[in-house]
Amino acid sequence: MKRFSLLLLAAFFLLYPSINRGQEESGPSYGDTIVVGSIGEPSILIPMLASDSASHDVAGLIFNGLVKYDKDLTLTGDLAESWEVSPDGLTITFHLRKDVKWQDGVPFTAEDVIFGYKTIIDPRTPTAYKEDYLQVKEIHAPDPYTLVVKYEKPFAPALASWGNLPVLPKHLLEGKDITQTDFGRHPIGTGPFKFVEWIPGDMVVLEANPGYFEGRPYLDRYIYKVIPDQATMFLEAKALNIDLMGLTPIQYTRQTNDAFFKKYFKKYRFPAFAYTYLGFNLRDPRFKDRRVRQAIAYAIDKKEILQGVLFGLGSIATGPYVPNTWPYNPNVKRYPYNPEKARQLLKEAGWEDTDGDGILDKDGRPFEFTILTNQGNSLRIKTATIIQWRLAKIGIRVKIRTVEWATFINEFVDKRRFEAIILGWSIGLDPDQYDIWHSSKTGEKEFNFIGYSNPEVDELLEKGRRTFDIEERKKYYYRIQEILAEDQPYVFLYVPDALVMVSSRFRGIEPAPIGITYNIHKWYVPKRLQRYVPIP
Repeated sequence: MKRFSLLLLAAFFLLYPSINRGQEESGPSYGDTIVVGSIGEPSILIPMLASDSASHDVAGLIFNGLVKYDKDLTLTGDLAESWEVSPDGLTITFHLRKDVKWQDGVPFTAEDVIFGYKTIIDPRTPTAYKEDYLQVKEIHAPDPYTLVVKYEKPFAPALASWGNLPVLPKHLLEGKDITQTDFGRHPIGTGPFKFVEWIPGDMVVLEANPGYFEGRPYLDRYIYKVIPDQATMFLEAKALNIDLMGLTPIQYTRQTNDAFFKKYFKKYRFPAFAYTYLGFNLRDPRFKDRRVRQAIAYAIDKKEILQGVLFGLGSIATGPYVPNTWPYNPNVKRYPYNPEKARQLLKEAGWEDTDGDGILDKDGRPFEFTILTNQGNSLRIKTATIIQWRLAKIGIRVKIRTVEWATFINEFVDKRRFEAIILGWSIGLDPDQYDIWHSSKTGEKEFNFIGYSNPEVDELLEKGRRTFDIEERKKYYYRIQEILAEDQPYVFLYVPDALVMVSSRFRGIEPAPIGITYNIHKWYVPKRLQRYVPIP
């Protein structure tokens, strides 16, 4: 027997070395634990209150929506087994599953969906996700397993939005303020895994839900292990203490090709529905001038970042949609590296080196600002360093500050306490980005935290969500991208490939356009390869 180096796990299971490797596999087996590494810690496990990916990664295993995307990006049932949409698109009738129970054993009904809906639209609920549900004109349940939703106007993302609604247990939360209860740190859902324990700064522990309506997961436990430094996490994986982690490009291309990694891990690469950007606080007088933003875009060598940071494992971003998706406009204005053009635009905006110190000045003030990003994300830190170097060459002094993830989001992004930031968006499959770009979405905890406002974009966002015709919608989203390319509220940097490493002992992994963990409740480890044995 050997000890697991992550000592706090010892309270949950014993770790044995792999045994009986000579036996043949005989189909899926129950047992074992998956340890997933993350540089970010969840902030809260109520999805409507969380704005970070770490929280959604964990909460997504505990809660369900009415619908979900299958592996080929087609909407299918989740808590709803079927539905009908009226010919005018204004009414959706959901037929809910009758075999679902909350993890405390209480049956799930339509009243839980209505309770979740009323909670998310409540003005007292601090959430950035309510906009989709404010479009609902009426919602009612003719019986416990039927839900009727009516809209006053056509709303293209309507059906898909019901996959994002956090359905909440009415019997546990009715009459309570969800921001004041301990539910966010001790949630009870309907999903494949149940909450067990949250050790702050270290891990969140989940266990298989034996009553899950799609069948008990094969894995006994899911451990979300927080390791803020990517290099340290890689060392833990090399010690076989981490089963699944995202890789940096250098780890993917150069550090995982030896015999050890080929024996104990499998690597996966697939396009990510995400992009990384340099965002400006548009309340800052320096960044209100579009010429300044365009100049910075010209001064950044995106090809250099793509090759030097991503090792070519991605593509250059030109806007808020990723290549090879139907709303993506390939013909928007681009900003190839052109420092002379950058200097010209800055001069037109009144920025010149008047005192000969190499730094541009305006009204006696040098052009210097700080780029803020999160600790532990080496790609963003390296990107910031390259941008710092390039901007210095045109007379802009840049400082870089990194902050722990939860503090970064809660104290700086949410409270608009930044000059410029490097961040990324994971984007949905529907192209509606009203919450990110509409001028009404600039409040605290909302997603237009840079303060962008363009009346034409507001109008196009509204039109884009009011028609079901894809070709018509495409016209609106193409035009939005043209405007954003001209305005440059973000310098759109790159679209990374997802690079994931998973222990080779896991079976049932089926890579698909949606990723690899969509079916994690069906992953299993053959008995002969299982490492973690629960303590009786």
